[in-house]
Amino acid sequence: MASSHGAPPVFNNRVIAWIDHRLPIFSYLEKEYHTFPTPRNFNYFWNFGAIATVMLVLMIATGIVLATNYTPHVTMAFDSVERIMRDVPQGWLMRYLHMTGASFFFIAVYIHIFRGLYYGSYKAPRELLWILGVIILLLMMATAFMGYVLPWGQMSFWGATVITSLFSAIPVVGDSITTWLWGGFAIDNPTLNRFYALHYLLPFVIVAVVALHVVALHVHGSNNPLGIDVKGPQDTVPFHPYYTMKDGFGVILFLIVYCCFVFFAPDYLGDAANYIPANPLVTPTHIVPEWYFLPFYAILRAIPDKLGGVLAMFGSIGVLFVLPWLDTSRVRSCSFRPIYKWFVGLLVIDLFVLGWCGANPPEGFFVPLSRVATIYYFFHFLVLLPVLGKIERPLPLPPSIADAVLKKKAG
Repeated sequence: MASSHGAPPVFNNRVIAWIDHRLPIFSYLEKEYHTFPTPRNFNYFWNFGAIATVMLVLMIATGIVLATNYTPHVTMAFDSVERIMRDVPQGWLMRYLHMTGASFFFIAVYIHIFRGLYYGSYKAPRELLWILGVIILLLMMATAFMGYVLPWGQMSFWGATVITSLFSAIPVVGDSITTWLWGGFAIDNPTLNRFYALHYLLPFVIVAVVALHVVALHVHGSNNPLGIDVKGPQDTVPFHPYYTMKDGFGVILFLIVYCCFVFFAPDYLGDAANYIPANPLVTPTHIVPEWYFLPFYAILRAIPDKLGGVLAMFGSIGVLFVLPWLDTSRVRSCSFRPIYKWFVGLLVIDLFVLGWCGANPPEGFFVPLSRVATIYYFFHFLVLLPVLGKIERPLPLPPSIADAVLKKKAG
């Protein structure tokens, strides 16, 4: 392949050239993933977008294999999962890859979101890019919740009972929504069939939203650790080979850690109660969702009123949609916000505290702690962010990315 800057690519392979002339998919890939100019100062936090994409593909591939051997019926679901583990060739590997992959997919996405929060990637003109990212998070949560129900173990059944019954707190339409989710007046076979169908469908919806996310990213280009706009060609490098190699290195390291859990500790992030068949007559002593839901579960339980808890839980995600307009600072990156960057760290600690509270029974010390942590979570976004953006004096920004990079190298 040969091309000049600004000219359409010329493909030496005749088959590729023939296809591209009629369907310019290779020209698109060349433009968006080869010569696409990217800021020259990305750090390794920018790897996690590629890592999340790899995990999404892995989850879909393993999920399709598992779906061909799973039976979505309340009397056979648990046994079909056991059959996958014991009798299907490499079935245990597919299930562990899928089950552990869900946790690592959320790890990658949560770090990706933290990077956006710290470096101000949600600020203009990337508001829609950020909103699409939050929609992806919501779709992931729905997919993961429904997937957790499919093994039809004790925690699957009772987790579904607790979460779906929350919708009944919604005035007027709550009972109708709950009945529709259940497919009747109790959690039974219609519920499992609905969750199985949606769990299979939603990953492909996620792929579509990810595609929109990437298109929106390429309109204005990526943010960077300095949070300043690209001033010219001296500030950028082609995406390939610079960042394909860097992303590849990050993906390999991430997959090594992931494989360590898959082969040596596949149940470390799960719950032992889910290896017991679902029994509607025996309630577990402590119903706990998967770890990636724990902060939101703690917010739900921190409010004494059921409707208030539901509103707070959904509000904790909803506030992210309006984040671009809550931040009043004229500077994007926390690297130049000496006060706010400490509050971002405090927010991360607050989320870990909420997760700790959600993993423990709602009694004793954990009740007031979860309420304090919930108050701080909303205070951070609704009060601190708008006010601090007005009064904080940011550090001087460098004139360009190239100047900052060259100055750092000289230093």
